[in-house]
Amino acid sequence: MKIFFSVGEPSGDLHGANLIRELRARSDELELVGYGGPLMAKAGCQLHEDLTELAVMWFARVLINLHKFAALVSRADRYFRHQRPDAVVLIDYPGFNWWIARRAKLHGIPVFYYGTPQLWAWASWRVKKMRRFVDHVLCKLPFEVAWYRERGCQATYVGHPYFDQLRDRQLDQEFIEQHRSAAGPLVTILPGSRTQEVTHNLKWLLKAAARVKERVPAARFALASFKASQAEMARQTIAATKLPIEVHVGRTGELIEAADCCMAVSGSVSLELLYHTKPTVILYWVTPLAYWGQQFFRKVKYITLVNLLVADEICPKEVTPYDPHGPDADKVLMPEYLTCEDKSSQIADHVVEWLTEPAKREAAVARLSELKAEVGGGGASRAGADYILRHLAARREPVPRPHFLPHRAAARVQS
Repeated sequence: MKIFFSVGEPSGDLHGANLIRELRARSDELELVGYGGPLMAKAGCQLHEDLTELAVMWFARVLINLHKFAALVSRADRYFRHQRPDAVVLIDYPGFNWWIARRAKLHGIPVFYYGTPQLWAWASWRVKKMRRFVDHVLCKLPFEVAWYRERGCQATYVGHPYFDQLRDRQLDQEFIEQHRSAAGPLVTILPGSRTQEVTHNLKWLLKAAARVKERVPAARFALASFKASQAEMARQTIAATKLPIEVHVGRTGELIEAADCCMAVSGSVSLELLYHTKPTVILYWVTPLAYWGQQFFRKVKYITLVNLLVADEICPKEVTPYDPHGPDADKVLMPEYLTCEDKSSQIADHVVEWLTEPAKREAAVARLSELKAEVGGGGASRAGADYILRHLAARREPVPRPHFLPHRAAARVQS
């Protein structure tokens, strides 16, 4: 049995690797190929291209790389035509993966979308593509199932694959204890996994850190970088501020666990912060033009998954950014700022409150613990692998010969 993967985000590479391991644990006759990243390759996927190298955002950057995406779609189409995989599995990365799904459907290959994009949050009209090109929608979040089914998609809840990785990994306890035992509370800064995110958000997070340091002189800061090039960028930016901030690569989990609270850029890291029950303030800074444009596409009140999991209504009629002084501010587990302005003062206020008022920090931890107990159990990779193989096995079963037809006539019916 042959399965083709198309994965373009670093987080998708992680989820794909876990899914591949579960698939291989169930069958040693699988041939797993396609587009992905280094973690998927290590798990046993034969990569045709490292698509995570092209993880880009916003329209202009997509245009610059359009010829590369077109070549990859064409290559996948040739593979579908000549090699005929039994299934195509997509993980996130919708802009590119719609084209892969379209090509797979043209060749009659079933398409599974594992780790669906957040269509309910941005430009929900794109669900038409999901309904048309995807056979099986495997949802990460509980409320997604009803949303997709109401719109004609075959949707099933398997859980968020990120929790599988968090449950299975081994953290460096010595590193954690070293940071916990140092004098003063620790604030961990998480500037994002994409270089573009780091470029846009880090300066504001550092400005907030400086404000915290003025009000809580004992506070310490550590920054978790996704890769070495981003760490070097961060060190250069930090040097200009003269703030005593340590920068580490590959220590995100340890620095979150060791922290008293965190400042982070919006993304799947919010689920990791939930898993560790860390009080966190979220920032997502965009250009004024992007901020103006998002109001026409965003359908949800919150940009942080953790906040959406406790929201009374996912897609309210009126969508306005989070306001720390608004009537529903107490419903938010992680204060968040989608902005094109300087919100460093507001960010610092939240951090200072958690560092100086133990009761408020403990209350935040308690609320995060309750939500973690509800959604953080893991098992998405197992559920996803079982679902895919079960449906492929059913599809490959021969149609039984009707008892009233002779053997040759039955063969013609089955063909």
